[in-house]
Amino acid sequence: MCRFVIYKGTAPVQLSHLLTRPCHSIINQAFDSRLRLDHRRPINGDGFGVGWYDSVYDEELGSQPCIFTSVTPAWNNVNLVRLAEKIKSPLVFAHVRATTAGTLSLDNCHPWSYGKLMFMHNGGIAEFPKIKRRLQMAVPDELFNMVTGNTDSQWAFALLLSKLPDPQARSFAPTVLQKAMMETIAHINQLLEEHSVTEPSLMNFCVTDGESVVATRYISSRTEEAASLWFSSGSTFSEYAAGGHYKMSKTDKRENIIMVASEPLTFEKADWMEIRTNHMVVITPKMNLLQIPIVDKFYVPQSDPAALNRNTEFAAAKGFLSPRRDVSRPLESIENRL
Repeated sequence: MCRFVIYKGTAPVQLSHLLTRPCHSIINQAFDSRLRLDHRRPINGDGFGVGWYDSVYDEELGSQPCIFTSVTPAWNNVNLVRLAEKIKSPLVFAHVRATTAGTLSLDNCHPWSYGKLMFMHNGGIAEFPKIKRRLQMAVPDELFNMVTGNTDSQWAFALLLSKLPDPQARSFAPTVLQKAMMETIAHINQLLEEHSVTEPSLMNFCVTDGESVVATRYISSRTEEAASLWFSSGSTFSEYAAGGHYKMSKTDKRENIIMVASEPLTFEKADWMEIRTNHMVVITPKMNLLQIPIVDKFYVPQSDPAALNRNTEFAAAKGFLSPRRDVSRPLESIENRL
């Protein structure tokens, strides 16, 4: 099971407050997860990556994200600790890897970038070699050559880029990223169906242009549960007790911080809400968070009791599902489009 975390805030955060200081940060989860079900791979030691955008635009530096990756275990990388103490950013992607496809190399470490866009994935496309060639044929030459690794995840990113009107644009409306994500998932499902692949695919995809964020919790099944995905929002995210104990606080009605994570970064139950299966979370530049259903043949409406009774065995067996199933507050789905 890989893990990722997304941070978007109205003010930049020091990376150490996300990656290294919290006692249940994504880095600590990589080797000491209290919520882990993946007994096949007790650690996420197959590399990591962190990507961020500058707090202030600099014409010489450009608007593209900066990404730092390594094939060493995240918890044992002194350069990560040094960088995390000195870098602040209003939008951060971080990912720790346990390989399900592809070799152990820098080229296969998430996240990846293209122009102003950044992408990462938790999950796996079932029997990907069967559809890889067909998927590649749908990617134009200029995007085909940007793929340097051999994972299903990076090819999914290339496919998503091909769905955009202009992947080199300086900015993307949330609706544009949303539409491209929907089309990417639909295209992959079509290829899987044409090649008679029946095993579900786990597609928790994330993409951002530094201003908007689109993240999915998705599985190509009407009966199985998807890989876990949670979100938290509030005014401040800070340490309230010694030893790296952090919590999300709400001092007013404004949402200054939104985080999305494969596994909660705190043990405060009220901090986190579970994103529904086969839904997409869209975070707009103005810090609005919308949860939108991905309506296809695998979508089960919330009014259907089956939506609350998906089987957990498939995702749990692959190590993609947290056992923390109870949530303290119901999450009202926004059924309308942006």
